[in-house]
Amino acid sequence: MSEPFDAVDVIVAKRDGHRLTGPQIDWVLDAYTRGVVADEQMSALAMAILLNGMDRDEIARWTAAMIASGERLDFSGLSRRTADKHSTGGVGDKITLPLAPLVASFGVAVPQLSGRGLGHTGGTLDKLESIPGWRAALSNAEMMAQLESVGAVICQAGSGLAPADRKLYALRDVTGTVEAIPLIASSIMSKKIAEGTGSLVLDVKVGSGAFMKDLDRARELARTMVELGTDAGVHTVALLTDMSVPLGLTAGNALEVRESVEVLAGGGPADVVELTVALAREMLDAAGRPDADPAKALADGSAMDTWRAMIAAQGGDVDAVLPVAREHEVVVAERDGVVRTLDAYAVGVAAWRLGAGRARKEDPVQAGAGVELHVRPGDPVRAGQPILTLHTDTPERFERARAALTGGIVVETGTAAAPGPLVLDRIAV
Repeated sequence: MSEPFDAVDVIVAKRDGHRLTGPQIDWVLDAYTRGVVADEQMSALAMAILLNGMDRDEIARWTAAMIASGERLDFSGLSRRTADKHSTGGVGDKITLPLAPLVASFGVAVPQLSGRGLGHTGGTLDKLESIPGWRAALSNAEMMAQLESVGAVICQAGSGLAPADRKLYALRDVTGTVEAIPLIASSIMSKKIAEGTGSLVLDVKVGSGAFMKDLDRARELARTMVELGTDAGVHTVALLTDMSVPLGLTAGNALEVRESVEVLAGGGPADVVELTVALAREMLDAAGRPDADPAKALADGSAMDTWRAMIAAQGGDVDAVLPVAREHEVVVAERDGVVRTLDAYAVGVAAWRLGAGRARKEDPVQAGAGVELHVRPGDPVRAGQPILTLHTDTPERFERARAALTGGIVVETGTAAAPGPLVLDRIAV
């Protein structure tokens, strides 16, 4: 069968700054998924997109073509309205764990199809797998049943959702085209739209520990994703949130689960509570529950029942003792002063090197590994006072983890500056 287009013509069109037609986009993604367009040709097209961009209609058509490459989920049979959340990833970002049961406790279904960590950002599934017995892989039927009975599910996405994205994502990773905003936005939104949720709240991280370091670029990404969701009929809003400092006081798998349970019990670090409540309000408002008070439901512990039911439904032992690393090492302040910097990226890389993350998809992770923070920027410290505790099962990792923290912890004399806001902006159409 002859093909209606030639890959080289499509590449040249975008290379020369032209907009791609709808049929060209539909064909190139379908042909790439079928293996007709080769990896080196799609690499060239991805680079042309990175350099020359795409307009709103092109990105929308590209996203729709990625969705069309696979299956779509349909939650219309549920008795509850659905709301979903996606974070672009950060250090200590355990927000999904308390957020999903919190929103579900108000009668809203929360289907959280999550991923594993790669590099310095942690993966939600890795965190939950530190709970004995908990399983990430559910069939569509199991997911639907759990959404109806419990209201919240956090599980891995099936291979049938946007297979074109999975193939293109791997290619972008090795061709220097990860940063192309049209490709980032369509990658995230093709999967989220294919999931079939009624509304979506995006948490777009900005700062050293985030994928997007620059506020203007993060705002452009957020606006592009909000437009994609809106054009596809999904009520979509985005919050831009600060990721220059780790969220909460932990970065690591079991460490973050423990902190999330503290939040659900009415305690936990103030920044984790603040962001969980802010995202919950957006999700509840979009799902028709603007009257709901998520802050109260966290403070009085009423979301804990939904958490326990959600974990138990996926085989997890909610009362089991979480894994603890066999070895730990304390990093102390070298002088008296005020903590000026506690860099999220440095802490994330340290946690990764301790065994909490992976360099390749197939690498195992340590459930107990990670970094525990004892101070926050602005806190006064004395020489010799603990700043961080490093956790790992393999003590030979400590040296490289300490090296990652070089320059990431700054203690200076003077008075403490007030911390900046956690939520930097809200983007809606």
